[in-house]
Amino acid sequence: MQDPQPNATSRHGHHPPGYVLHPLHIALILAELVGRVHPLALTPAWLALAAIACWPWGTLRLPAAILALAFTLADGAGLALLPRLRRSFGAVTPPLLALSLVHTVLAWAVGLCGCTHPTSATWPGLLVATALHLAVSGTFVYATWIEPFRLGVTQARLRSAKLNGPTSLRLLHISDLHVERITAREERLLRLVEELAPDVVVLTGDYLNLSYVYDATAQAEARDLLSRLCDVARGPIYAITGSPPVDRSDVVPAIFEGLPIAWLPETIADLYLNGHTIQIAGLSCLRERCLDVPRLRRLLDERRRPEFTLLLYHSPDLMPEAVEAGLDLYLCGHTHGGQIRLPLFGALITSSDFWKRYEMGRYEEGHTTLYVSRGLGMEGLGAPRARFLAPPEIVLWTLSS
Repeated sequence: MQDPQPNATSRHGHHPPGYVLHPLHIALILAELVGRVHPLALTPAWLALAAIACWPWGTLRLPAAILALAFTLADGAGLALLPRLRRSFGAVTPPLLALSLVHTVLAWAVGLCGCTHPTSATWPGLLVATALHLAVSGTFVYATWIEPFRLGVTQARLRSAKLNGPTSLRLLHISDLHVERITAREERLLRLVEELAPDVVVLTGDYLNLSYVYDATAQAEARDLLSRLCDVARGPIYAITGSPPVDRSDVVPAIFEGLPIAWLPETIADLYLNGHTIQIAGLSCLRERCLDVPRLRRLLDERRRPEFTLLLYHSPDLMPEAVEAGLDLYLCGHTHGGQIRLPLFGALITSSDFWKRYEMGRYEEGHTTLYVSRGLGMEGLGAPRARFLAPPEIVLWTLSS
């Protein structure tokens, strides 16, 4: 590692001056508090939700209540098994509460729609409710057990007159590892990197899960993952930090210490490879535009303008300034593509100051190409360890003249 200075937070992990927690982080902290409550301690709440769900069902209240409780039990069992089988390691209570609320609303609405009289609920109506319950629980199983492990490779290509090497350069972008433990997803990452054999690898931050920043086992496994990544990657590796609450200055340097990874806290590195000359501008993330825009401009004053310039910054929130500066390629992550997306609408939450303007994928503005990676890992604290319509990805760029 070169010059490990992950961000401007103090050695005790405090946020830099001017840093403000985003509403999402506040919600995650509240959910984390709920997550400390054991699911069985909320048995009265589960019974109350079942009573609400079955209220409109008249003579079928008992089977409706049993149905609601059965799905709550099944969802709870599925969530509890995730850490036991080393899939993910989040709290059970917050997502279970959210799922139970969805089941309750659906059952109550179907019962209300099917009842013109307190005794007129029908068995066909109960079958409809059952189908909806199954759809919700099936979506939950897919989003927690399947999609988070569907790590794929997105192929991207960029041609530029500033690149004049005789052969193309293959650059692999990896973002948002959010390591809790090494799981099947991280093992697949290592296999893919070895198979792809990129010329250069870039990492754009968030190495630990927010719930496990100070967890010794998570730190050790994150370091092991990065060490193994260095073994399978045949070319140089460059890295920057992610969000200040995740990539703490009192944690991240020890994870990278001694590894052959070039750290770019606020630095421009020259890469000469395959006949190409690329300036890699790395900027650590403070997550406040009022702080990071001036830092970016000072950094870019050092570059030699005729050369191809790649910006590594954790979030897409510096895109207007990247376009203004005429940067060629800007790689980031941070949004997770929303992590949980709705059909046709996409991401509900992106943690970006521009919301959905740069939620995921490729964007072209002026002479600048931006790619917002969905990343690998998932949000921490009380957030569900789930992905829906936003599978994890790494991005392989082919850069040529």
